[in-house]
Amino acid sequence: MRSAVLACWGAALVASWLPLCAEEPLVSKAYTEFYNLQYDRAIAGFTELVKEQPQDPAAYNHLAQAILYRDMFRAGALESELVTGNNPFLRRPKVDASPEDQRRFDQSIGTAIRIATDRLARNPRDIGALYARGVSYGLRANYNFLVRKAWRDALRDATSARKDHNAVTEIDPNFIDARMVQGLHDYLVGSLPFTWRVLGFLVGFRGDKEEGIRTVEMVAQKGDINKIDAEILLCAIYRREKQPQRAIPLLKSLVARFPGNYLLPMEMAQMYGDMGEKDKALAALDSLEKLKESGDPDLAGLKIEKVLFAKGNIRFWFNDLDQALADMRAATRSAEDLDLNTGVLAWMRLGQLYDLKGQHAAATEAYRRAIAFAPDSDAAKESRGYISNPYRRKRKAG
Repeated sequence: MRSAVLACWGAALVASWLPLCAEEPLVSKAYTEFYNLQYDRAIAGFTELVKEQPQDPAAYNHLAQAILYRDMFRAGALESELVTGNNPFLRRPKVDASPEDQRRFDQSIGTAIRIATDRLARNPRDIGALYARGVSYGLRANYNFLVRKAWRDALRDATSARKDHNAVTEIDPNFIDARMVQGLHDYLVGSLPFTWRVLGFLVGFRGDKEEGIRTVEMVAQKGDINKIDAEILLCAIYRREKQPQRAIPLLKSLVARFPGNYLLPMEMAQMYGDMGEKDKALAALDSLEKLKESGDPDLAGLKIEKVLFAKGNIRFWFNDLDQALADMRAATRSAEDLDLNTGVLAWMRLGQLYDLKGQHAAATEAYRRAIAFAPDSDAAKESRGYISNPYRRKRKAG
């Protein structure tokens, strides 16, 4: 499985499950690029793999996942901010994909499922085919949920992936990595509202959040091909479950292994912020900013405005309004360089800061910029409300 949450904050919901074959240099190299956010290079590597292994369903799965995650990355849909707080699973923002990306994704997944199903027709106990087909269903679940916003189809595919990987562990109980699907599916179904859990295709899967977390933790500790992915997904889950302190050690290790993945230190800052550790949160972002300014080639794709937004966001929540306002002004000066999610949030946050400073005319202009930046986003909808009702901090209970 390769999920990145960075590559997979958004996919903690319906993740994809792909094996990394260490003995295949082309696969290993492409996934190194993948984890370091170099999706174009990863796609090129997996395209070459498909040419070399046209009858291997895993090759098509690798390619499909890289295509999906590139679209998620471009949309800013890989940060944990989207799966925490008051953002329920079924309100995830839509990821826009080009017609060409949709065609390549559908073609790759369709080919992978066909090859795996043909193998299973010849041998129903073909573990490799069962595992690969489960991966395909998992990827299509992601795509249906994030791109097509077809929730029922996404849950149906996620359940099909669970069934295939259940079959894998029934044949080989020691296949620890196949249990990732079971853990994520338990967590997913256990997190859904009751009315969704009674859907026909979920019959027999009651879901259990805590059991799901324990299963993913087991894969992180004892797994092989899915170990890294389990660690990444646990970070997203821990934050969503308001246990950010459990994610910090995992993030520190991941940062060291994937220096080009700048979303990792940004996530660490968010975790520290959730813990009330303002100085540590800002220190993580300061270090990232200094590396970017030094010309670190690993961070060539990082826009400094994204770091400024993150710093301003931390300061916003800690009520450091003057500095937060300076950060957010700087971030929005080149908002066109930001992904949709970051850009619309930056404009909305700027408006909120102006409102907190008693400058509603300036706030209104910022809210209008947020609406224009991403009209269909939740942040744009929220911004529309603040135009007539200025933003105010909510009073804490008690």
